[in-house]
This record gives sequence, C-alpha cells and structure tokens, in this order.
Amino acid sequence: MYKFVSLRTCRNLSTDIVKTSSKSLLFDDNKCLSELLKLGQIDEARNVFDKMPKRDEFTWNTMIAGYANSGRADEGRRIFEEAQKKGAITWSSLISGYCKMGCEIESFQLFYEMRCEGYRPNHSTLGSVLRMCSIKGLISRGEQIHGYALKTRFDMDLFVVTGLIDLYAKCLRIVEAEYLFESMSHGRNHVTWTAMINGYSLNGDALGVIECFEGMRVEGVEANQYTFPGVLVACGVLSDIGFGAQVHGCIARGGFSANVFVQSALVDMYTKCGDLGSAWKVVESMERDDVISWNAMIVGYVRRGFPEQALSLFKMMRAKNMELDEFTYPSVLNSLALTKDVKNSKSLHSLVIKSGFEVYLLVSNALIDMYAKQNSLDCALKSFNFVVQKDVISWTSLITGCAQNGCHEEALKLFCKMRMDGIATDHVVISSVLSSCAELALLDLGQQVHANSIKAGLDSSLSVGNSLVSLYANGGSLEDAEKVFNSMETRNVISWTALIVGYAQNGKGIESFRFYDEMIASGVKPDFIMFIGLLFACSHAGLIDRGRFYFESMVKDYGISPGPDHYACMIDLLGRSGKMQEAEKLLNEMTVEPDATVWKALLSACRVHGNIDLAKRASMALIELEPHDSVPYVMLSNMYSEIGKWNEAASVRRLMKSRGVGKEPGRSWIEMNSKVHTFMSEDRSHPEMGDIYLKVDEMIMLIKSAGYVPDMKFALHDINEEGKERGLAYHSEKLAVAFGLLNVSIGAPIRVYKNIRFDGKEECFRWAPKHPRTHTKKLVKH
Repeated sequence: MYKFVSLRTCRNLSTDIVKTSSKSLLFDDNKCLSELLKLGQIDEARNVFDKMPKRDEFTWNTMIAGYANSGRADEGRRIFEEAQKKGAITWSSLISGYCKMGCEIESFQLFYEMRCEGYRPNHSTLGSVLRMCSIKGLISRGEQIHGYALKTRFDMDLFVVTGLIDLYAKCLRIVEAEYLFESMSHGRNHVTWTAMINGYSLNGDALGVIECFEGMRVEGVEANQYTFPGVLVACGVLSDIGFGAQVHGCIARGGFSANVFVQSALVDMYTKCGDLGSAWKVVESMERDDVISWNAMIVGYVRRGFPEQALSLFKMMRAKNMELDEFTYPSVLNSLALTKDVKNSKSLHSLVIKSGFEVYLLVSNALIDMYAKQNSLDCALKSFNFVVQKDVISWTSLITGCAQNGCHEEALKLFCKMRMDGIATDHVVISSVLSSCAELALLDLGQQVHANSIKAGLDSSLSVGNSLVSLYANGGSLEDAEKVFNSMETRNVISWTALIVGYAQNGKGIESFRFYDEMIASGVKPDFIMFIGLLFACSHAGLIDRGRFYFESMVKDYGISPGPDHYACMIDLLGRSGKMQEAEKLLNEMTVEPDATVWKALLSACRVHGNIDLAKRASMALIELEPHDSVPYVMLSNMYSEIGKWNEAASVRRLMKSRGVGKEPGRSWIEMNSKVHTFMSEDRSHPEMGDIYLKVDEMIMLIKSAGYVPDMKFALHDINEEGKERGLAYHSEKLAVAFGLLNVSIGAPIRVYKNIRFDGKEECFRWAPKHPRTHTKKLVKH
C-alpha cells in the first residue's frame, strides 16, 4: 500500500539531505586540512583551504595555527584578519605563533587587542607569553603577565605557575621562583620540579639542585630526560661522583640511558668528577656518535693533564667523519698548547682555516692562547689581529702570553690599548698586568692598575690580591704589601709566599720567619717556592742553623725534594758564612744536576773568601752552561787581578772578547712624575749632573764622618787608588740616590731600581731567587 507525501514535505527532506551532505563535506575538508598541517605541508593545506566552499571557526583556527606553528605568523595574521568569526582560540593560536618566533612587540600587541575585544586569554595563552619572556629575559613584561594572572585567578593554574617559576628562575630571580614553588601546596608535577631544578642550576646553586631533586624523589614524582641534565651538572660542579652514580642508576631504571641529552650530561659529569673511564663507557654505549659528548671527553682529558689522549680522540673523530663544531677546536688547541707541539699546531690551524672555523671568536681566542703559551708571540699577534670583534678573552690571552714570556713592556702597552678600546678588564688580565708591573718595578703604574681593579670590583679576587702583594713587596713597599695581604678575604700558599719572599728580598728575614710561623699555624702547607724564600732570607741574615732546619724540614716534614734553587740558597748561605768546604760538599752531594744559579752562588762565595781554585771550577762550569753570560768571565778575571795574576786575568778577558761576550753595564733608575731617570757609573749625561755630583760629595762626607771607609777589595785593579775610590763614590746607585734627595719631598721614600743585584759593590754579583735582575732600595729623606 503506497503512502503519499506532500510536496512541502519533499522539499524539507531535500534540504535536510543537502545540509547533511554539506556538513559531511566540511568535516572531510577540515580533517584533510588538519592532517596536512600535522605533516607540515602548509602550502598544500592552503590550497585545500582556498578551495573549500564553506569554512567554519575550526577551519580558520586550524589554518591560523598551522601558519603560526610553522614560523609563518605574518601569513597567519593575514588569514586572521580575513576571518569572519574570531574566538579566544583564534587569538591564542596567533599569539602563540608570534611567541614561538620571539616577536615580543607583535605578541604583546595582540595580547592587548585580544583583551580589548573582550576575549579572555586562557592558561595556554599566558603560558606561551611567559615562555617567550623567560627565553628572552623580559622580566618586566613577565611581571605584567604575573599581575594579570593574579587578577584573573590564573595564579592557581599549574601551567601558568610553572611558567612563572621558569621565568623568574631564568631571569636570576630565584627567590621569587622559590616562593611560587613553595606556595604550591599540592599538584606539583615533573614539569614544575624540573623548572625549579633547572632554575637552581642556572643560578649556580648546585646544592639547591641536589636538595630539590631529593625532594622530588621523596614526593614520588618521576624525573624525565629534561630533569636529569640539570642534576648531573650540579654533581659535576660539586665533584660529587657518589651522588652522580646514584643519579645514573635512576636514569638506567627510568629507561633514559639512550637519550642523547642525558648521555651528554653523564659524560660531562664523569669528566668533571675525574672519572674518565666511566665517561668513556657512556660514550662507547651511545648508538650514534654525539659531537657534544666527544667534546666533553676531550675537555676532560685536557683538564686532567692528558693532552695526548685528547689529541688521540680528535683523530678518532676525524676518522669517523664526525661533524666537528666550534667547541671541538678550542679544546684540541688547548691540548697542543700543553704539549708545545708547534708543528701540529700549525697543521691544526690550517685545518681550522680550511673548515671556516677561524671566524668563530671562541676558536680565534684559543689560537691566540695556544701560540702565546708556545712562546710564538708573532703568530699569537697575527691571530689576534685577525679577530674583528675582540672581546676581553682575546686581549687577556695575548697580554697574559706576553707577560708569561717575559715581554712585560709589550704586555703593558697592550693593556693600555685595551683600556682605550673600552674593553672591560677581568681578574685574569689584571693579575697579569700587575705581575708585569712587579717585574719591571713600575710601582706607580701598578698603583694605577690597583685603583682600576677596585673600580671594577676585582680587588676581592684571590689572584689579583696575590699579584698586588707581589707588586708592593717587589717594589719595596712592604707596608702596602701587608695591608693588601691583611685585607684579603681568602689566602692560599701563593699569598703567604708572596709576602714572605717579599720581606726576605727586602732584608727583613726575621719578619719572614714570623709570617711563616703564622702560616703554619693557620693550616696552610708550604710549597716548593716558599722554601726558596725562607732559605734566601736565612742566607741574607746569616742564619746557618735556621737554614739547615728549613732545608731538612722541606724533605722530612713535607716531602718536597730540593731543586737547584734550594741548593743555590744553601750554598750561598754557607759561602757567606765562610763554610766553603761544607758548601763544596753539599754541591757534590746534590740529587739534581747543578744549574747556573748553583754555580753563581758558589762563585760569589769564592770571590768573597778568595778561593781561586773553586772559583775556577765554578766559572768553567758556568761558561759551559751559559757561554754568553759575562758574570763568570768578569768575576774570575777580577779574582786573578786581586791576587796579582795579571796574565791569567788578561787570558780570561781575551777569551771573553773572542766569544763576543759583553758585560752588561750596571744601571740604576728612579721614577719621578711619570718619567724614568737612568744613571750609569760616573755618568755625566743627566741635565742636573752638577747638582747631583755635589750632593754625592756631601753624602760621602757625611758617611765618612760617621765612620765609613771605602772597601777597595772589589774595585778594578788596573787603576790607581784615587780612581778606585771615585768609581765607588760615583757608581750608578749613589747617583740615583743623590738625584732622589734633590727632588723628592721631605719624608717621602726614595726607590732606586737596578738591572743587576747590588750588595754594596757594583762589580760584586750575588745570586737571589725570583726577580734576579731587579733590586729595590727604599730610603726616607729626613
């Protein structure tokens, strides 16, 4: 039986079918659009979008989000402007895209417009903006978002609070991050804990990282691949290999051992803790070679003093055709700096140029440092000049290299140029410059550098403090040296050594011994250099028993084997005291080969006590070691002259002349008003020489009336008595002192510097440890 349907009913039924078909088509198009965008096929998705006969809000949102997530937010914005209907999701999608691109202006402009249009940002929107603020360090903008979250009650949202913790931590506002973290009484997940752990790590609080990780474990929250690297970095900073091994166990149990980021952090942790074997096992277990892990291994070997192994790893990397980066080459260059391998250094430099890494500042700085440490200052300077944008490390590497290689004047000139170029100094370059000032006895310039270090806030640095103590001690300003020493927050054996040696060099051996006793009482153990200073002080004070005690204590109490410098001090001490047989016996019993310092100490003692046979042996040994040093020729010749053996004296002089050896003339200088005034024996070139000679005559008259008698023993023997006395009266140091008395204000110290050691007679050589060619006299004018 047939049922008849009205025409109106048929029409309604047809419309429903069309609507259903249209909805089905829109659904299919949206699904296709979504799938294409997931695959990253943005242009194909756009073609589908343009051909769609009908679009809904989901269509527009999907296309805008696709462009935004693909880094094409500007194109997404054009779609956004065309959209007939915009919802909170539409705005959030575009804002999120700009945030991912780091476009802060566009992001905040849209965020503001969204609120003006009456749409409320959701937790996802706030999270995106906060993430951009934390990455770019926009703390003030982040605080504004924090304020908005408080007003809209989003400050209780886990996603938003985690973003705020991350923001404050990365902007080094760890107190605010801690407050937010602690205020979360419940609901903290692994993302929140990880943000806090990484925050402590970024702020250099390794203990905070460890405690936070332990708290995370106590609450039963599982860590992931983003948590472990921060914890492992903290273990490396603290050198806590035990806790690091436990974390490694957690990683293995959690199934994260194969994660490349976790593996790199493990390698870094083990190398910093000194367990290179475990680090290498992690590298070997990696499914694919990771350049970061290999770089960490190379750095580990370099830090532990195994440059050959580091170079071997680099060769393996090249054999594996691994893609090297700008962090690989600096470590390898550091290895070559330690091995002093000049040939391979230049080969690696060529490889750096070929691979295009010379333009990287990190690599260029490593090249400068390598050549400087190899004493190839010309190559270091060429590498330095190649750098376009030089930073403090570039300058520091070259200046420090010059200072360590004895080119102190060049180091100071570079430092002045560095300052003129507006480069901020650091504690390393300040220490090097102060050391150069100490070597050149430039006390005034050193004081200026000291002032510069105070302005830069570097005077609290241990290395700067040590250099300042050395500067003032070597410059004869012992009061200032002690003031700096007493102001130091921390001191090490170098600090004590600088002060003790400084007092010893300035003839205050008793004070040196007092400071040594204080050092031992403070728990600091003496080192190799310390005992040189102590023995030197004993030598100049004539304290034989104390010198023997220190010499024996060095070996017996501290296990320090004496070196040539220690033997030289002891031989000098015994020689000064007239115990020549004991000095010769000690020389024959030396456990190390005697060097020039030992023979010079013995030769000096021989001259004082007239032991011509032993002096001849010492001179011949010195001539063999240092054939172009004038000291053994001059001293042996003078000793022959003293006992009337003129032929032998002439023979030594002829040998000296035939070898082209010239005696360095004794010079004394005094710095005044930023100008250096230099004098030589019987010098008459100075503009004030007339007044200077009158002042010398006045000085001689006064000291003779006080009982002074000129000692002609060490004067030259081929001139008459009057000439001998004149040579002693007008030697370079007396001329410098006279100049100082004429020009320095009453009560101010007079500091005279010499290019050779001076013990009362200019011709008499006396060995001394550290700064052997700089001598300081301090007198006060009354």
